[in-house]
Amino acid sequence: MDVDTFRRLSDFDNVLVVDDKGMIIFYDMADLNVLMELGIRPEEFMGKSVTSFYKNITNENSTLMNVLRTGKPLCNIKQEMITKTGEVIETINSTYPIAENGKIIGAVEFSKRFFSKDAIQYLDKYSSHKIFRRNNTVYTVDDIITVNPKMESIKDKLGRIARTTSNVLIVGETGTGKELIAQAIHNLSDRFGKPFISLNCSAVPASLWESTLFGTNKGSFTGSEDMPGLFEQADGGTLFLDEINSLDMNLQVKLLKAIEEKTIRRLGGKKNIRLDIRVISATNEVPDILLAEKRLREDLFYRIGVVQIDLPNLMERKEDIEVLVNHYLNFYNNTMNVFIDGVQEEVFQCFKSYPWPGNIRELKNAVETAYNHVQSSKITLDDIPGRIRDYTEAPMADPHVDSLKDAVQQYEKEIIVRQLKNTNGKIAESARQLGISKQLLKYKMEKHKLR
Repeated sequence: MDVDTFRRLSDFDNVLVVDDKGMIIFYDMADLNVLMELGIRPEEFMGKSVTSFYKNITNENSTLMNVLRTGKPLCNIKQEMITKTGEVIETINSTYPIAENGKIIGAVEFSKRFFSKDAIQYLDKYSSHKIFRRNNTVYTVDDIITVNPKMESIKDKLGRIARTTSNVLIVGETGTGKELIAQAIHNLSDRFGKPFISLNCSAVPASLWESTLFGTNKGSFTGSEDMPGLFEQADGGTLFLDEINSLDMNLQVKLLKAIEEKTIRRLGGKKNIRLDIRVISATNEVPDILLAEKRLREDLFYRIGVVQIDLPNLMERKEDIEVLVNHYLNFYNNTMNVFIDGVQEEVFQCFKSYPWPGNIRELKNAVETAYNHVQSSKITLDDIPGRIRDYTEAPMADPHVDSLKDAVQQYEKEIIVRQLKNTNGKIAESARQLGISKQLLKYKMEKHKLR
């Protein structure tokens, strides 16, 4: 093999050697996920016919079998192979005969997988949004899977929101996809080339919060080093502060100052550091309640909530359950050593009647659980978590109430209506007798459409 040939072959990722009958005797693959797509383990690959793994590869069209038959090399040949599961693998192959004493005893093939425009979707099996991962994100707007009108409207607005530098507040229950929305905004914006830095505020002790956000200078306290905080790390990009409602009031004041002035000073530092960041915050509680109960400063709320996105919970977008389940089937078929081609209708009915307190995160967990129990090609009721399966079997006290959450909401509405009637509609008096603030009562009246 001459130097030029060797240089060309160095561009290929995979090497496969077969004997004179086309049986695999050696392979070296850059990515063993290819074997997962074929539905086999590495040890099962050896000794098999090279044409046995694909629906469309035969002795007549296989590059390796052609070289064995003719004894002539084939260079830079495009080959399209369809796996047993119907997925398309496209490669560029250079294949050479192996001869001994003038007889062909085998062939060696150097190949490189590539992705055509039509097959670019298969890239996510290796590294979801590989380019974007350089900025600490894994999601883009395409990961918002929905047919729900409200979610489609939110998805449509993200592009316009991403064009500005305004701070954003995302409101939604746990598991509704708040960080997905934040990352989608970042990757739609001109900041996508800069870092996306995420912090769950509830996970940081109050004593470490300032040093975590603003950084430290060496000597500011025992053992301290020069260390940039998350604000500095996000310079030029986006800082995502999840569960911002968990911060105490003193820390909220310091956060407000940093966000307003876009300037921070490290602990122990002597100079201010100016930053170019966009702050996206999230809360799993309704801001009106946080404000009414004085757990969120009004001035901070106005600063972080220039744009507010209210995410519906999964029960408010039931039409998405089937769409999301099918999406997760595709995802887990490509990441687990199990292939599922569907879900029994009883499972979908069960999913649609369950209240999903953990929202989309819990739904994804339920599908993953099923993959660990499934014994056939379809997910059955026996495969899903017991709390979900058993929920449909529990008798409902009121046939008009779908869940415990709905029952509580209905009871709350009835109490408010009765109290307002007793006070002739006086909100302040009703709030006093109910033991809540006037602002909170107004919020609940709007929620129950009583105003």
